[in-house]
Amino acid sequence: MTAAAITFSGVTCRYGRRTAVDGVDLDVAAGEHVALTGANGSGKTTLLRAALGLYPTTTGSITVGGRPAVTGAEWARRRRDVAWVPQRLAPGRFPLLVDELLDSGGNPVAARAAAAQLDVAGLGSRPLHTLSGGQLQRVFLARALGAVAAGARALFADEPTAALDFHGQEQVAALLAALPVTVVVVSHDRAMSRACDRVAEMAAGKLRLV
Repeated sequence: MTAAAITFSGVTCRYGRRTAVDGVDLDVAAGEHVALTGANGSGKTTLLRAALGLYPTTTGSITVGGRPAVTGAEWARRRRDVAWVPQRLAPGRFPLLVDELLDSGGNPVAARAAAAQLDVAGLGSRPLHTLSGGQLQRVFLARALGAVAAGARALFADEPTAALDFHGQEQVAALLAALPVTVVVVSHDRAMSRACDRVAEMAAGKLRLV
């Protein structure tokens, strides 16, 4: 497994007339772990979603492993290359079961092993929308760890410890810190920030390095 460098070059995203991400330049080295901090609404989540093709960029480019994504096939590759831990669930019309989500990451055996490590192995038959916030975060993280085992070269996580107690925060921070792939994590959690190589702060859509 080879970690991927990630480059954000002049990235701008807008919600209507409001600029959510404003000309962000950020180079994340292969295998580096970076924490994105900042107030709610500062553009952190939008930046990661743009890198996954889940929100459009107005200007700029984002490459993973030196590869841009424009076509449908390129975006499909991007989503295989980057495991994703969202903050919130969009259950849709037909909610998934936990085991179905775990199996979708590319390596069901590794995802279920991660679920056991995260104390959610017994939830396999539960629909996602019935889980608590903390359980849901652990399940999405287990799926992402399965995706890394399947060959993902980076992992993005949006507030993966927000609904966890102190022990859970420390556990997740340690798990992410041990990953050999590139990690970019949105977090207000000090344990998570300490576990990263670098902290970048966003404010009003702009980025500054700490």
